[in-house]
Amino acid sequence: MSKAVRFHKVGGPEVLVYEDVEVGNPGEGQARVRHHAIGLNFIDTYHRSGLYPLPLPSGLGLEGAGVVEAVGPGVDYLQAGDRVAYAGGPPGSYSEVRLIPADRLVKLPDAISYQTAAAMMLKGMTTQYLIRSTYPVKAGQTVLFHAAAGGVGLIACQWLKALGATVIGTVGSDAKAELAKAHGCDHTIVYTRENFVERVKEITGGAKVPVVYDSVGKDTFMGSLDCLQPRGMLAVFGNGSGPVPAFDLSLLAARGSLYVTRPTLVTYTAKRADLVAVANELFDIVLSGKVKIEVNQTLALKDARQAHIDLESRKTTGSTVLMP
Repeated sequence: MSKAVRFHKVGGPEVLVYEDVEVGNPGEGQARVRHHAIGLNFIDTYHRSGLYPLPLPSGLGLEGAGVVEAVGPGVDYLQAGDRVAYAGGPPGSYSEVRLIPADRLVKLPDAISYQTAAAMMLKGMTTQYLIRSTYPVKAGQTVLFHAAAGGVGLIACQWLKALGATVIGTVGSDAKAELAKAHGCDHTIVYTRENFVERVKEITGGAKVPVVYDSVGKDTFMGSLDCLQPRGMLAVFGNGSGPVPAFDLSLLAARGSLYVTRPTLVTYTAKRADLVAVANELFDIVLSGKVKIEVNQTLALKDARQAHIDLESRKTTGSTVLMP
């Protein structure tokens, strides 16, 4: 038997249960992975609360790093003993050992630790597709990134600076503003006391920005549109404040033929070749030293409830890792 955090009904952190599970041997196209570190992400709270429904009972967690214990038939690109990491695939990373489709695993370079990998795979690959594919940022451009002191935000600020961009970031406190600045954010806006739309106009001399990256959702959506230049793009990649309500498409026309997209990592890494390419670019920029991954919170897997409480109360910065 192995231990895992699961939930049998949707709700708050109290629905999470640390329990025994039977793992078994990998089937066709599967691998069995023993986790050394597990990533915590906001999407985990969406699954737990029912915002993103899962069949119940269910495992939880989309990110982890560890060692392959066994592979099933048809898997010839991995073998027992390989160091691997992943983000995405069926939920279930909140576990000591799990089965996972082998094509969702990527080999982890020896120079990257398990904790670092678990802290960066989902957030780092999300950053990669956002700034390299959804809207490829060019040197000299100014961008707005909401939640700049969060897990994705701190990686994005560094990566955007490496690309030569100017980064405007919204944060919730002065402490988070300092953290974002230390990671490459050029201008911080404390949204709890500043109007971020007016500040973006002020910072850009009225020009506004060609792209806004928004994981907050409902509370920032309309303001994000108002920060865009004509034909600018709003990439909404999360719902930290709740899902964006229905809106009139003519609002996009009135603001200058704007684009809005709701991208997901699942789509951008659906093909294994794309997954490997995204992961390798992430590994390369981390190994170069241009992007540093900081694990700011570490908790035991059995304390997943507390981890969710801290995450939802905005007490965390950067990345949180659960240790089995």
